[in-house]
Amino acid sequence: MTAEGYDYIVCGGGSSGCLVTARLAEAGARVLLLEAGPDDQNPLIRMPAGYVKLLGVERYMWFYKSVPQAHLGGRTPIVPQGRVLGGGSSVNAMVYIRGQRGDYDRWVEATGDAGWGYDALLPYFTGMEDNERLNDRFHGIGGPWKVSDEAYTCQLTRAFLLAAQGIGLPYNPDFNGESQRGVGTWQITARNGRRCSASDAFLRPAMATGRITLKTGALVLSVIIERGRAVGVRYREGNEIREARAATEVVMAAGAIATPKILMLSGIGPAAHLKEHGIDAIVDQPGVGANLQDHTETPVVALCNGPYGYFGHDRGYRQMRNGLEFLVNRSGPVVSNGVEAGAFFDPDDLGANPSIQQFCVPSVYLDKDVTDITTGPGITLNSCVERPLSKGSIRLASANPGDQPLVDPNYLADPEDLRLSIGGIRRAREILAQAPLAGMIDREVLPGPAVQSDADLAAHARRFVKTVYHPCGTARMGVEGDPEAVVTTDLRLRGIDALRVVDASVMPAIISGNTNSTVLVVAEKAAEFMLGRAPRAGAGHAESGSRPSLQPVQ
Repeated sequence: MTAEGYDYIVCGGGSSGCLVTARLAEAGARVLLLEAGPDDQNPLIRMPAGYVKLLGVERYMWFYKSVPQAHLGGRTPIVPQGRVLGGGSSVNAMVYIRGQRGDYDRWVEATGDAGWGYDALLPYFTGMEDNERLNDRFHGIGGPWKVSDEAYTCQLTRAFLLAAQGIGLPYNPDFNGESQRGVGTWQITARNGRRCSASDAFLRPAMATGRITLKTGALVLSVIIERGRAVGVRYREGNEIREARAATEVVMAAGAIATPKILMLSGIGPAAHLKEHGIDAIVDQPGVGANLQDHTETPVVALCNGPYGYFGHDRGYRQMRNGLEFLVNRSGPVVSNGVEAGAFFDPDDLGANPSIQQFCVPSVYLDKDVTDITTGPGITLNSCVERPLSKGSIRLASANPGDQPLVDPNYLADPEDLRLSIGGIRRAREILAQAPLAGMIDREVLPGPAVQSDADLAAHARRFVKTVYHPCGTARMGVEGDPEAVVTTDLRLRGIDALRVVDASVMPAIISGNTNSTVLVVAEKAAEFMLGRAPRAGAGHAESGSRPSLQPVQ
């Protein structure tokens, strides 16, 4: 087997992989980027509303089936993840959220490093941002990451905005500003009717350097480790097993489910677990695959008394009309992300810092295993627990890289997550009962008017709770001496040289909201570490370690 030679190998072409690859190539490195899924040239990816057509398509998504969930009556929910160049940024709802300041206080507590605090990270958020409306302390313009207001909002969304204010939530024009609390429309990562993915923003411009070798349809099997150093990877391309060598570093950017899987297949993980599958542990690291966190949301669904929302807009005459309006004017429902507004609140005290993120979906939106609900024009209010306390794990099912790992998100294991979910349901019902939204509602179908007690609402949550597609934490950062800290604060893997993790796996605690933009900031800082660059103003770090210089492959 002939080995291919590069300076860096990046495993995973999602958001973090696209950004890190771009930064390394721009600095002069030769980079191999390996993505298991296809390229991102399907025109539906570019259309803001197009992702709805892709969420159930295996070509573009990994569908990880969880193990039976002990606290959900044995249910086995699916945890989908992007399987395409750009990863989640190519198939998500594009909602631009950074979380709350206090989220990053938890990162500082876990790492002992102020460089992972909110004030230190803010220059990275603003530096990559090109905001259509905002240019202030919290926002930037001129960056590659296009952020815009919703270009289209339907009548049902506008009624939700007014109804939520009717229960006492303030209108918030900027969820990423001074305070997250309130109700408003999302800003999204799109511009002029076109999605802005990490591939568009970072990777494609950097391809012009000629220093990036991009391989799609390439499944990473394991990291090659020699004498305690990561020197390359094995991967499958078609029916052929190939090997590639990295002179400087191997970079894991495969996401919070695939990254720990690859590490364990490489002999990095809990030794006893690896031994069960005949894998010798090179590094006994119990934190690999532990600390899995994910956002969950619980629905309240009501049917409408008129043709409100987006029911039927993807079929027949309406689909043709909407498509023509998009092609001619870049306007209409196709430029919507399908979930145009939401709210942040504490269900116990609307004046307190939020613990719930609520999404207003102007349609009936449920997991595929729900087949007994009448379809028609409707609205779904999904209440997401922002900082879930339940934690799960990723483990190997076998030593075969083609087998899916055992995904155990352990949903609703902590009673507080269930209590907050119930509180979110009750607040959603209050919003539905407020004018003008109340005048558009025919009847509630989930949980249904008969479901009122905490016990019955808990049963509803256990039956219908679903992922918000934000798994993280499975190779987390931590202080020196923390036995479950997988990486250092500059994201080097403890116990192996020249191996770094740069994706959502490294988050010690989940943030309060959609994770994609925070993942990009993690990747931006990772690139700084790898290139030996000083952190941006106010972003000092306690632990820096060695800084490898670029060494060309001979």
